[in-house]
Amino acid sequence: MVFFAVFTGLMPSFLLVGLGGLLRKRLSENAWQGLDRLNFEILFPALLFVAAASRPIDPEKLFVMAPIVWAILSVGLVLGWLARRVGPDRFLDFAGAWQVCWRFNTALGLVAVELLTHGGAGEMAVAVGMGVPVANLFAVSALSRGGALGVGATVARVALNPFLLASLGGVVFGLMGWRLPAPIMAPIEMLARAAIPIALLSIGATMNWGALARLDRFSGAICTIKLVALPLFALTIGLLLGLDPAIASVLVVFAALPTASAAHVLASGFGADRNLVATLIAQTTLLAALTLPIWISVAELVFSTR
Repeated sequence: MVFFAVFTGLMPSFLLVGLGGLLRKRLSENAWQGLDRLNFEILFPALLFVAAASRPIDPEKLFVMAPIVWAILSVGLVLGWLARRVGPDRFLDFAGAWQVCWRFNTALGLVAVELLTHGGAGEMAVAVGMGVPVANLFAVSALSRGGALGVGATVARVALNPFLLASLGGVVFGLMGWRLPAPIMAPIEMLARAAIPIALLSIGATMNWGALARLDRFSGAICTIKLVALPLFALTIGLLLGLDPAIASVLVVFAALPTASAAHVLASGFGADRNLVATLIAQTTLLAALTLPIWISVAELVFSTR
């Protein structure tokens, strides 16, 4: 019953993804790329800022969540490296796919946490704020191996990431208890409300819907790491450390998210095999339609009874 309730709750989001697939040819590729850019630069940063800044944040929660978020991403990094021997021969192509193991789809995360009894958008914004810089540092470092980018350029690209700036800004406001004046906050909230629907439509429009037919040893290993191993690790940590249910539940959902579409943009920019990355994005997103409701249900059953 819990699984059915969670699956039903996520159904509108998956339907929007499907609608994006149907509308793919109604807009040009440049138009979809423009929407992605708008979401990346403005709409999603607004959503992350609002999610973190709209409620007080307990400093203890930040200090507890940050090391675990970084540990989740690090486990993805290490396990992904173990798949190197069955991956592409060229390291750059492997690096493009490797980042799938730790990157996360923020749009689905903010939808999914609304279904939790404990935890919500505020905790997810903290997780995203702590995860974005490390995820980007890992990805840019892997893709820049061999001198494509120097240390300074790598640090600059990570530091100027809009998700990072908005998340950290919202976390600071939440920690300090600050509030923007209503005339300023209102348009930011309006932008935030547009972020998720546009992101879900764009995911569907850019997805390779036949990707599951192309699962092989390498892509199967990557998907298993992202959708099974990482949430299992987060669940285990939550139980071993006796974490607060609100924190533990959100960390499981965070770890169970499919990879981010930004992985494709980054891989393309460095000259990696973008078709492989696009296929992995589609595979993790499609498989997450089954695995994400399962992990939300498990988190509800495990942590709601504590």
